[in-house]
Amino acid sequence: MKTHIQVIKVEEILTIIPLLTKLNSKTPLSLLKERILEIAEISNYECIGLYLEGKLVGISGLWYSTRHYIGKTVEPDHVIIDESIRSQGLGKQFFNWIDHHVKNKGCEAIELNAYVNNPKSHKFYYNEGYNIYGFHFLKVLRDDKKFY
Repeated sequence: MKTHIQVIKVEEILTIIPLLTKLNSKTPLSLLKERILEIAEISNYECIGLYLEGKLVGISGLWYSTRHYIGKTVEPDHVIIDESIRSQGLGKQFFNWIDHHVKNKGCEAIELNAYVNNPKSHKFYYNEGYNIYGFHFLKVLRDDKKFY
C-alpha cells in the first residue's frame, strides 16, 4: 500500500468534508463547509492529509500557538482515519509525520483533546507518548445552547 502525507492546499480544503462528517455529524453541511473555508484562511492553521493509493483516508488540522507554560505548541484537531483502514499502523505513521513536521516548525509540544466516548483513541495516544494533564471544558454561548 502506497501512502503519502502532505499539507492540504487551501484551495483543496473541502476534500476533507467526507471524512470530517464521519466525526462531526451534528453540524449542518452548509455550516461545516462555511467554517472549514474560514478556518483554512487562518495563518496559524494547516490541515494534513493521509493518502492511501491516492485516496484521502486521514486528516488532522493543526493549530499553532505559543503557551506560557510550554512554549510553541501545536494542537491536532479533527483527527480522523477512515475506519476501514484502522489498526494497520497508518495512524502511527501519520502521527510520526506530524511529529517531525511540527518539530521542524519549532514546536516544543503537542496538545490535543480526545472525546471521552472514544477509548480507542485514548489507547492510541497513550501508546504515542501522550499523557493526560487536565480536562477540556466547553461552554456554548449560543442561545440554543446546542453543540454543532
